[in-house]
Amino acid sequence: MTAYRILAVDDDQAILRSLRRGLRLEGFVVDTAESGRQALEQMAGQPDAIVLDVSMPEMSGIEVCGRLREAGSQVPVLMLSAMDEVADRRAGLAAGADDYVIKPFDLGELVLRLRALLRRAGRAATGTAVRIGPLVIEPEARGVTSRGRPVEMTRREFDLLEVLARNAGIVLSRAVLLERVWGYDFEVSDNAVDTFVGYLRRKLEAGGEPRMLHTVRGVGFVLREP
Repeated sequence: MTAYRILAVDDDQAILRSLRRGLRLEGFVVDTAESGRQALEQMAGQPDAIVLDVSMPEMSGIEVCGRLREAGSQVPVLMLSAMDEVADRRAGLAAGADDYVIKPFDLGELVLRLRALLRRAGRAATGTAVRIGPLVIEPEARGVTSRGRPVEMTRREFDLLEVLARNAGIVLSRAVLLERVWGYDFEVSDNAVDTFVGYLRRKLEAGGEPRMLHTVRGVGFVLREP
């Protein structure tokens, strides 16, 4: 089986060496970049996933991720940062990152998260379109429309919406959503599910559309026809 190719990006040489050595020991093929600009240049090598530092001179990881998503790239992005403020995590996720790890990090946990992202990215979408009220979710095309209007989704937003849509009318807890969407059952960034629910609501309710994604206090979230 061909090994996954990972692009590790960090301006800290010690961290970059640690990532290269540790990921190679786990069986990955590892390319490295020391800046955001180098990272964008090396995308021609078509990595299967990116481990991307947030704080870098000239071009931050958030800007790199934003440019990739604007260009249509859906490569999984795992962000690294020494910053632990919720606002910083949200900025990374809003730019299109799939997951977020705070420095100093445990390599074993980082590898588990990375494998979960790769597993999600490689899992073939199956089944026909899912229709909930005005929403149409097409798994094979990874497309969403509302009353015929295309709704742009990041990879993680789409995965979350698909799980909710396939369980329409059923309240799903945060733990269940983390396991089904993020692919592992240990704790991820605080309020990860809530953050992405917020992103989905803003997109689904654009133009005055009625609320379909509801919070059931103390339990979780449910998608219902308006």
